[in-house]
Amino acid sequence: MKVLLDKIMYNKNLSVRQVSILTGISKSSISRIMNGEVSPSADTLEKLAKGLKVHISDLIESDYK
Repeated sequence: MKVLLDKIMYNKNLSVRQVSILTGISKSSISRIMNGEVSPSADTLEKLAKGLKVHISDLIESDYK
């Protein structure tokens, strides 16, 4: 599963700092998710979706959409 956070951030013209403020997730965690170093939990995906005003499914690249 690939998280499409960087693509959404690019499309919305948001920095890591701005996403951190919108979601309450630390900048280092956001960077690690973007770089594929960690897979976010369901709770983190929900915070990202809510803060970025997207559906959780928009954050995930999947063949099963």
